[in-house]
Amino acid sequence: MNERACMTSAGDVDAGGYPVETTGNAVLDTLEHRSSTRAFARDDDDRPVAVTDERRAAILHAASRAPSAGAMMMYSIVSIREQATLDRLADLCDHQPFIADAPVVLVFVADCQRWYDGFAAAGCAPRPPREGDLLLAAADAAIAAQNTVVAAESFGLGSCYIGDILENCEDVRSALALPPYAVPAAMLVLGRPTQQQRERRKPARFDARYIVRENRYRRMTPEEHEAMYRAREAAEGRADVDYAARMQAFCARKYNSVFSREMSRSAAVYLRAFSAQCTPGTEEGNARGVRRTENSHAGTD
Repeated sequence: MNERACMTSAGDVDAGGYPVETTGNAVLDTLEHRSSTRAFARDDDDRPVAVTDERRAAILHAASRAPSAGAMMMYSIVSIREQATLDRLADLCDHQPFIADAPVVLVFVADCQRWYDGFAAAGCAPRPPREGDLLLAAADAAIAAQNTVVAAESFGLGSCYIGDILENCEDVRSALALPPYAVPAAMLVLGRPTQQQRERRKPARFDARYIVRENRYRRMTPEEHEAMYRAREAAEGRADVDYAARMQAFCARKYNSVFSREMSRSAAVYLRAFSAQCTPGTEEGNARGVRRTENSHAGTD
């Protein structure tokens, strides 16, 4: 089949009941139609349709197959089942009740604590985790989370990332019993979407020519920024928009918002554990002169 996407005949849906455009490639089709689910189908008792333990286990297994730096799997997955904790997280994460209603709630933790404790238990005298360790762990956690999303889609389950898990550091730490070197990198809710959620149009994305750069980064001109934004608005059926006004409103609602500032405050609190000054004479103080061994990147998958 031609690799260019083509519309299927009217009424065609995938295994999850979603109307789709198809490329003839099941994985690409899944990625093409996936959009966030914030409302879940209900059973005869008016409760969200449950996800079986077998499917939950299969989804979590898929998460564990994700690529990982050095095969270290520097993440932990906290599966939340206690209703009291679900209610608490829904409140802490910008007061979103659908979180507490979700059949599956998973917090992906960038976990530098586990290896640090393991090295110490083995008598290794490990250095404290630092900023680089946290960035690697956050990448590991995010990759595992996306594996989870794709696995859930294969069962007809929708998902929604909850970025607000980074807010309210002190309360989230308490609710999840997080130690100092563990940071919640992402939260996912999973469940069977309602029909309305299945039929909801996926928001348009920016065109790849504005996102993909060849060989090196390039900042865009003001004209390119406006063209990029207008192209996406046109794809949503809003061709004639006041660009400046909409950008200013979005900046105020998102980037300069109270919750965004709280997220940055909380992130700074998490980072403190990873950014203590090094003791003179330690490996950090001599790092510039140290070369990695040939095998330092072995097993990155």
